[in-house]
Amino acid sequence: MPPLPYSADALAPAIDARTMEIHHGRHHRAYVDNLNRALAADPTLARQPLERLLARAGTLAPAIRNNAGGHWNHSFFWTIMAPPGRRGQPSPALVGAIDQAFGSMDAFRTAFETAGAGRFGSGWVWLIVTPEGRLAITSTPNQDNPLMDVAEMRGSPILGNDVWEHAYYLTYQNRRADYLEAWWRVVNWTEVSRRYEAAAAGP
Repeated sequence: MPPLPYSADALAPAIDARTMEIHHGRHHRAYVDNLNRALAADPTLARQPLERLLARAGTLAPAIRNNAGGHWNHSFFWTIMAPPGRRGQPSPALVGAIDQAFGSMDAFRTAFETAGAGRFGSGWVWLIVTPEGRLAITSTPNQDNPLMDVAEMRGSPILGNDVWEHAYYLTYQNRRADYLEAWWRVVNWTEVSRRYEAAAAGP
């Protein structure tokens, strides 16, 4: 269970402290605890890296698939957000790739928000580097992610937003679109750029 890399109130007002406390301390903790319980009966699976479990999620019991996804997704989510002064700017390489894939940063943001708002029920919206090395936006249901063998579009996530209601309901109620728009104020572009450059470089 990784600690938050900043204080619970560091992302306010975009994400309030109480939401962060509940999201990290209860929801993420539950995924970790439930995953450990699900793996306890199978020492072979328990020894495998989390990413290997994700890669074969379609062959695993729902309790492992769902909670492994929840643990990975949230561990990733905390790192790609940051408070003011620590967010940085998109690197030139990332800006160039976004312009090439979407036309402009504004067009990318609109497409990302549209995909997040359009995810029925609970899930995530992602910016990924595809196996072909291009940027793409995708979304996944529940706690699935693009590293899983069950994903509609696979790739390396470099940016992702949680659109489960527990991520935003205390401040935004049912206004997911408002949350998606406000969320850009806390994106850690330094970390997103680092992840892009690592993914684009390949294995």
